[in-house]
Amino acid sequence: MAMTVTAGIAVRTGRRPGCWARQGDLIMRRPFNEWTFTHMNRLMPAAPVGSGGFHMPLGERPVDLAPVSYSIGERTYGIREFHRRTFTTAFVVLRDGVIVHEAYQGRFSGVDARMQLFSVSKSILSLLVGIAVEQRAIGSVDDPVSRYRADFRGTAYERTTIAELLDMTSGVGDLETWDEQDSGIKRFERAIAGGGDVTEVVRRAPRSALPGVRFNYSTFDSQVLGWVLEAATGKFLPAYASEQLWSRLGAENDAYYWLTRKRPRTAIGGGSFNATARDLARIGQLMVADGRVAGEQVVPREWVRRSRTPRIPAGMLGPSGYPHYGYANHWWTLDDGAFTAVGVHGQYLYVDPAANVVIVKCSAWPTQDDEARDAETIAGLREVVRYLRG
Repeated sequence: MAMTVTAGIAVRTGRRPGCWARQGDLIMRRPFNEWTFTHMNRLMPAAPVGSGGFHMPLGERPVDLAPVSYSIGERTYGIREFHRRTFTTAFVVLRDGVIVHEAYQGRFSGVDARMQLFSVSKSILSLLVGIAVEQRAIGSVDDPVSRYRADFRGTAYERTTIAELLDMTSGVGDLETWDEQDSGIKRFERAIAGGGDVTEVVRRAPRSALPGVRFNYSTFDSQVLGWVLEAATGKFLPAYASEQLWSRLGAENDAYYWLTRKRPRTAIGGGSFNATARDLARIGQLMVADGRVAGEQVVPREWVRRSRTPRIPAGMLGPSGYPHYGYANHWWTLDDGAFTAVGVHGQYLYVDPAANVVIVKCSAWPTQDDEARDAETIAGLREVVRYLRG
C-alpha cells in the first residue's frame, strides 16, 4: 500500500478509486460492515492520531450485567437480547473511571480493534474546537466562517457563525437522507470515496433557512467546522487532535482519521474518526470529569458544561432529530441529565455524569438510521446505568 505525507504526517493512501466505485454502499452493508467498520484504514487513505507517551491504565472491577432487563412496548428483553437485537460489536462500561464490563460480540472486534465511529467524530471535533477557543486560536464562537476560510465568501456559509455550526442551525443544506442518491450527503460520500472535490460539494450547498433559526442535522456543518479549526490553528486535523487531545488522554492506542481520495487529502471531521472502544470510553470519562485527565485540564470546563446543557430542547429538533433528544455543541442531550455522541449504524458514547457511568456501544446495524432501534438502545443503556447505581 502506497504512502504519502500530509502536513508532516504519514498517510496510508488506500486502494485505487476504481476498485471501490461503490465503496460507500459496500462499506455500509451487512454482513460486510462488521469487517469494514474495523478496517477503514485498509479501505481509505488514513492519517494517525498519535497517543504519545502518556498512558493511563483503566482499572477493572467486573460486574455481571446478566440481571439487566429493559422493556420495549409490552416486551421485556435481557442484555444478551439487547446486543443481538441492536447488532452490538463492542461494549465497554466504566463506573467511577474503572471498567466494570467489557464484551466484544463483533467477529472482527476486540480490545485493540479501532472502530469506525462515524458521527461520534462530530462530538470529538467539538472538543477540539473548545480547546482552540480557549487557546485563542479561534477568537470567538460568534466569528463567521469567512473570517477563517475566505474561499467560503459568496456561499451560503459566508456569514454562518461557529456557534451555529456547533448547534447545527446554519440553515444550509438539505435534510440528511441516505436513501436518496441525489441528496447532499450521498454526493458528499461519493466525492470522498470516488476522488471528487469535497470542498465544492459543500460550497454549493444551498441556503434552506435563516441562520440560527432551525435545527438541521448536517455533516456539512461539521466539515466546515473542521476546516475552520484547521485554518485557525494552522494544523492538519489529525495532528491537532493528537497534540491537544489524544496524547493527553492516557490512550492505549493511536487513533486515526481516514481521508478523502482526492488530493490535497482532507480529514472528514464529522465522520472519519476511528479508535478502540476503551480509548473512546476515556473521552466519556473526560466529560464526566469536566474536561480533566489525571489532574490536567485538557478540555475547558465551561466547554464541557456547554456540551451537556441542551441548547435545543428535546422535542424541538424537527424532522432531522429523534424526539427523545435535545442538542448542544455537537452532542445529543437527554432529559435525565445524560448525554451521548451518536454515529450511524449504532455507534454510541453515552455519558451519565450523575452516575459517573460511561458506556461505549459500537454496532453494525443493517441501516444507517433507525429510530426504533435508537430508542431501544437508549432504553437499554439507561437500564445498565440504573442497575449499576443499585
